[in-house]
Amino acid sequence: MKIYKSKIDWWLGLILVYPIFRSIASIIQGEWIGYLGILLCLLFIVFISKSTRYIIAENQLIVKCMFIVNDRIEISKIRKIEKTNSILSSPALSLDRIAIKFNKFDEVYISPKEKQSFLNDLLEINPNIEVKV
Repeated sequence: MKIYKSKIDWWLGLILVYPIFRSIASIIQGEWIGYLGILLCLLFIVFISKSTRYIIAENQLIVKCMFIVNDRIEISKIRKIEKTNSILSSPALSLDRIAIKFNKFDEVYISPKEKQSFLNDLLEINPNIEVKV
């Protein structure tokens, strides 16, 4: 079993800029709730970054985000892997993504940090995957 972490982009921090600034403003005004806001934002960032991962186990690719197994894909059914910058919601913390196309019409967008090693491991199990990265 191999575990790959998601690549993390700087834009993820931008999403939390407003809540963090709002929390700092509360702290300046002497409200303790601001500390709670900053703590929650930091915990959210750490939790998301640590929990988004891609697991290759035997003939399966398991895509996990938080406590949810988003997809359980048989590697033998993967047809194609290609580079994408899609902004569609997905278990990826970066816009430097790959689209994994499997079965007839299914696909998932992920962003493994060690992309080449990840691809090599998939190709070792299924050398028939068409790769366009």
